[in-house]
Amino acid sequence: MSATVKKSLVWFRNDLRTEDHQGLKKAIESGNQVIAYYTFNPDHFKTLMWGFKKTERYRAQFLIESVSALQRELKALNISLIIDLKTPGESLPELIQQHRVIEIYLQQEWTQEEIEEENAVAEKIDPSIVWIRHYEQFLFHPDALPYSLSSLPEVFGVFRKRCEKELKINPLESKLNPLPLSNLVDTDQVIPTLADLGLDSFEKDYRSAFPNKGGTTAAKDRLDHYFWKTKKLSYYKNTRNGLLGEDYSSKFSPWLANGSISPKMIYWEIKRYEKEVKKNQSTYWLFFELVWRDYFKYISLKHGNKIFKIGGILERDYHWRTDEALFKSWASGNSTEPFVNANMVELNKTGWMSNRGRQNVASYLAKEINVDWRIGAAYFESLLLDYDVHSNYGNWMYVAGVGNDPRDRKFDVQWQAERYDSNGKFQNLWLQKTLF
Repeated sequence: MSATVKKSLVWFRNDLRTEDHQGLKKAIESGNQVIAYYTFNPDHFKTLMWGFKKTERYRAQFLIESVSALQRELKALNISLIIDLKTPGESLPELIQQHRVIEIYLQQEWTQEEIEEENAVAEKIDPSIVWIRHYEQFLFHPDALPYSLSSLPEVFGVFRKRCEKELKINPLESKLNPLPLSNLVDTDQVIPTLADLGLDSFEKDYRSAFPNKGGTTAAKDRLDHYFWKTKKLSYYKNTRNGLLGEDYSSKFSPWLANGSISPKMIYWEIKRYEKEVKKNQSTYWLFFELVWRDYFKYISLKHGNKIFKIGGILERDYHWRTDEALFKSWASGNSTEPFVNANMVELNKTGWMSNRGRQNVASYLAKEINVDWRIGAAYFESLLLDYDVHSNYGNWMYVAGVGNDPRDRKFDVQWQAERYDSNGKFQNLWLQKTLF
C-alpha cells in the first residue's frame, strides 16, 4: 500500500484486546488503513520518592504478556502494532506525521496522567487530526446512567439498586473481520523484556494464588475454567473471602485492569451460565462485584483529582504520618501483626493479594499506625497485578475513612485472622522462614 494512504490509528492503553472493542471496530469500518500503537511509557517504570518503582516486575511481566497477546490478535486481523519505549509525547507525533494519520481512536480516560499524555501529543500534531474516544471500560455505559455526574450517589447501595433496576447492559461488539493483507505496514516490532524496562527477572512463586499469564486468550481460559469446567461460579459468594488457592475467587481482575477482557464479556457469560447451569446468589454476586468496579470509576469521574488528595473526596482533615520506618515495616511484612505480614509477603512475592487481605492491610496502615494512606495506595500500584487507578484509590479512600464508606470502619486484624485463617494455614504458608 502506498505511503501516502491516509490512516486511522488505534492508541491502546488499558484496553488491550481486539474483542468487544468499539474503537477498534470503528477504525476498521472507517475505510482507512489501520495501524495500532502501544508504548511502555518509561514514566510508568520510574522510581518514586518512596524508594520503589511505579510499576514493579510482576505487573510489568503481566503487561508484557498482555501486549504480546494483543500483537498476535491484531496480526490475525492484518493490523500492525507499533510498540514503543518512549513517552507518547516524544514519539507518537512523529509516527502520526510519518504515517499520515488523520484520526486517532482511543479509550476515554479522565485521570490526570492519561490526560497529560494525550495533551503532550495533541500540542505537537496537526489540530485537524480527529480524536475519537469511546468508553470501553464500563459495564453500565455512561450515556445510559440515570444520574447526572454531579448527582451521582456517594453511597454504593443507592447507585447499585437504581442501576440494577433501570439499566440494561449493552451487547458485545460484533466479531471483527480481518482487513486485507495489504493493510499491514512494514515494521519490525519487538516486545521488551523486564530488563529493557529496568526491572529484575523472577521465577513465579509456587505458592501464588494467581499463576496465570496476561492476554485475552488466558483471560477466556480462566473464564472457561471458573465457569464451565469447575462450576466454581456457583459457589463464589461462599468462597470469595478465601485466602488460599486459585479458585476461592474468580481472579478476573488483572485482565479487567489492563483491558484484556471487558466487563461485558464477563457479564454475558454469567447470563449464559445462569441460563444453562444455575442462577443463584453466587452468580449475582460476581455481577455485584462488577458493579462495584463501575462505581469506583464513576466516583473518580465525578471527583477528579480529589481521589489522590490526602483528605480524599470527603476532604477530611486527619493527622497522617509519613514515618518511613513504620511504612517499611508494613511493606516488608515486619509489622506487629502476623496476618498483615503474611498478606504483605504474599504481595511482595507474587503481585497478588486476596480482597480480604487488602482490606486488612490497608486498614492497619491507615487506621492502626496512621500512615498516609496514599503511600500504601502507591505501593499497591507498584506491585499488584490487577492495579486499576479507580478501584485502587477508591478502595483505599474507603478503608481510610475519606471515601464512600458511610460507617468509617476499622478492621480488627486479630479478629479477622481468627475468622478467615483460624487454623493459621495461610499465615504459615507465607511466614515460614525456611521458604525465603
